[in-house]
Amino acid sequence: MVVGLLALTAVRAAADGRPHAGWVVAVAAVCALVYAVGPALPSVRRSLRAAALWLTAVGAVWLVLLGLSPDAVWVAFPLNFLQLHLLPRRAGLVAVVVTAAAAISGYAAHQGTFSIAMAIGPALGAAVAVAVVWGYQALYRESDQRRRLIEELTATRSDLAAAQHTAGVLAERERLAREIHDTLAQGLSSIQLLLRAAERALPTAPDNAARYVDQARQAAVDNLAEARRFVVALAPPALEGTTLPDALERLCATTSTRHQVTTDFHLSGEPVPLPTAHEVALLRIAQSALANTVRHAEARSAEVTLHCLGDHVALDVVDDGRGFDPDGLSAPDPETGGFGIAAMRSRVHALGGTLTIESAPGDGTTLKVRLPLNRTSPLSAPDPAHEARP
Repeated sequence: MVVGLLALTAVRAAADGRPHAGWVVAVAAVCALVYAVGPALPSVRRSLRAAALWLTAVGAVWLVLLGLSPDAVWVAFPLNFLQLHLLPRRAGLVAVVVTAAAAISGYAAHQGTFSIAMAIGPALGAAVAVAVVWGYQALYRESDQRRRLIEELTATRSDLAAAQHTAGVLAERERLAREIHDTLAQGLSSIQLLLRAAERALPTAPDNAARYVDQARQAAVDNLAEARRFVVALAPPALEGTTLPDALERLCATTSTRHQVTTDFHLSGEPVPLPTAHEVALLRIAQSALANTVRHAEARSAEVTLHCLGDHVALDVVDDGRGFDPDGLSAPDPETGGFGIAAMRSRVHALGGTLTIESAPGDGTTLKVRLPLNRTSPLSAPDPAHEARP
């Protein structure tokens, strides 16, 4: 636009044979040259001061051209865009007002008179330039703000995905830790005890030793089935095709057969169908509690009682062993164990229940688990054994 208007000014001066036509053409060419040099200078792009100086030079040459030809008044319109683009908001507005005033004054001087009509064109052009540039800047700021918002949302989504992935990994790790402790670790402990019993019985009672070895073999088979199933997050094989009371009764019978602890099962109340998560948790807790009784309590007898009480289900495991101080438990250790009670509490907490341990040295141990059956409670959540994987 600048080049076109300068060319128009020069051509009309030469074609109409106006006074000082040669000077008009020369000044128009100088103005075009100065205008073209600005974008080629790196300092004009980087420095606001250099841009202002260049803009001043363009404006000065244009004023000279305006003094020679009234047609140069139209160059004020593109200069207004340039001033608003390069200068700060307030300085740009002042420059536009000064340019419009100069255009009106120069044109009036050439005409030898002044009228409102002479001021309308330059003033309207200046107003249009201000409206267009400021509107564009507002749109640009809004677009830039939306871009930053999109970047923040994208970063937040990435952080959320990473957090969900980490939570899934931790949940799966916790699930595997519980399953391994309550199945493989307890099974290997039982096998170890049976093989020790077989070793002691071998010299004097080979038949008993063979029976212990057969029980150890069966325990290994059972634990292999457990391992295969919890790897794919299926229900324990002890619950397949049966109810929780029957599974607990078989657990007690197996414990009595394999170890020198008389274990009895009792059912209190009318049994009701339970969510799989509840059945798995109660069976695993009973397995872990009886394993602790066999390994640590030196008990002669134990009792497992399942209470079906309508709005909740409870499990009690009682033994007459040597007992312990619940407040004096050592922290879990990879060498010595101690993960059982922590795993029980984790299972119960995931289902919104409570776990209580009553024991004292020499007084046996009572473990009580209570799980609510309200469908809107946390225990109606998905089975911990079926937790989502990352």
